[in-house]
Amino acid sequence: MRYSGLDDFLSRGKAALAKGPVALVFCEDAVEVDTTLRHHLHSGFHAIVAFMDDVIDLAPDVADDVHRVTCDLKVDGAVPRAVNAVNAAAPGIWMYYCYNAEYLFYPFCETRSVGEMLSFHTEERRDAMLTYVVDLYAGDLDRWPDAVSLDEAFLDRSGYYALARPDPANDNHPKDRQLDFFGGLRWRYEEHVPIERRKIDRIALWRAKPGLHLREDHTFDDEEYNTYACPWHNNVTAAIVSFRTAKALKLNPGSTFDIRSFKWHNSTPFEWHSRQLLDLGLMEPGQWF
Repeated sequence: MRYSGLDDFLSRGKAALAKGPVALVFCEDAVEVDTTLRHHLHSGFHAIVAFMDDVIDLAPDVADDVHRVTCDLKVDGAVPRAVNAVNAAAPGIWMYYCYNAEYLFYPFCETRSVGEMLSFHTEERRDAMLTYVVDLYAGDLDRWPDAVSLDEAFLDRSGYYALARPDPANDNHPKDRQLDFFGGLRWRYEEHVPIERRKIDRIALWRAKPGLHLREDHTFDDEEYNTYACPWHNNVTAAIVSFRTAKALKLNPGSTFDIRSFKWHNSTPFEWHSRQLLDLGLMEPGQWF
């Protein structure tokens, strides 16, 4: 189904929001759009809503299975605006958002659907899930000048860390069960990344409710949604493996000539399997076995 814009989707596409989980995929360019949508279709989302420019072509098999919404993502605040509008239209529904060339992984995703995971998460009285955005990058930038290659993808196996998240409303004391996470290319090439964009944590999975709003820093205005765990034990977390930062660093004229290769001594090939991310500590199964 194709829609002329967000308002058209909210008017005619209500069936897509009748049951969750729903994936919102924001396609900033044409890079790996089809593979991104196929990956999330395979993960078991009930519906996928893809926001993109009219000039982007979709493969026929993908076009038949997604709700395509015309959207100019170059406009400031376009993503939070769309997320918040869809959130308001579908209270109680589990949702997820990502960009093109990003792929959701969660514990045991090879054998369990995202719906199964979120059902367990709901039973634990959780309404949101922390995800880590793990940078992927091509090993050979001469062969892959946009830094994107699914067949030869690498990630950093170390260099990740967390800092307490200060609360300005409470004399900058640390917020309860909230941390700012860093690492990957945003850490290694921080001189090319604005301070407000260096974090790698994103509340990408959440249950919609009235009055909830996504902020520009990938957190919500309900502070409990931004916590990494409940008060009594660890919860499931997930990872989004993403070429978005590598792509931006190589396409940006201010950084591309400073980067001959993203590989370093802590690079390792990505195996496209949840076990690798679990072993590296980049997601947590919590009490889900």
